[in-house]
Amino acid sequence: MSSIVNDNQKSSNVSSSFSSDLYIRNENGNFIIPEIPNGGIVLIDKPKGITSFGVVARVRRKLSSYFQIKKIKVGHTGTLDPFATGLMVILYGKQTKRAMELTKLDKIYQAEFILGSTSTTGDIEGEITEKNNYSVPKIEDIDLAKNKLTGKISQTPPSFSAIKINGKRAYQLAREGKKVEIPSREVEVYDFTILDYNFPSLKVQIHCSSGTYIRTISEDLGNLLGCGAYCKTLRRINIADFNISSAFKIDSLEF
Repeated sequence: MSSIVNDNQKSSNVSSSFSSDLYIRNENGNFIIPEIPNGGIVLIDKPKGITSFGVVARVRRKLSSYFQIKKIKVGHTGTLDPFATGLMVILYGKQTKRAMELTKLDKIYQAEFILGSTSTTGDIEGEITEKNNYSVPKIEDIDLAKNKLTGKISQTPPSFSAIKINGKRAYQLAREGKKVEIPSREVEVYDFTILDYNFPSLKVQIHCSSGTYIRTISEDLGNLLGCGAYCKTLRRINIADFNISSAFKIDSLEF
């Protein structure tokens, strides 16, 4: 599905701010790898079951082997949970200086929410509990609820997240059984589209600002509907105008 264009989006055409010779690319079956002095950029389609750090580590090993350099600076521009798949923008060399700039860009996700159940982590990896005594939501109910989660909204990030609390990751504290209090913050949902609904499965596409947690949107939607919900699958298809269609599978990077 193509990128959604929204009047509130200020980060279009970011990909063109990188000259074409900075991209790792495949031309006629041969990979073209930008040299270390200027660094480079590569778009990766992260598979399920690997951390974002794991993706960076694999790209670093490939580049280190290619350039025969033990230490090479490699970074990414936005974490994806292990259960999630999709677009990661990987930078190396001097281009890592732009990591913070790109991290702040808007994102587009496609997700499947499961209604009628909740999860301790807000996603498929937590302990799932089926809810009782609720009415199966109609599509009209979902439309009304999602509209309340569109625009500028206050969102409390999940306890199982990488946010730091007093120098320690929130998910580490949560795993230790400690109570995690994370302050709410303002995020913006530019567009919230229903792609398909067949209870309990609800498939959606969400265009949002950086820092928005789709897991939390699933939980908030479930609370508004009175039936609970969690995020079963999550795929990032856009970071600004960087699109998943231009990304490489990690195992296809053979150079």
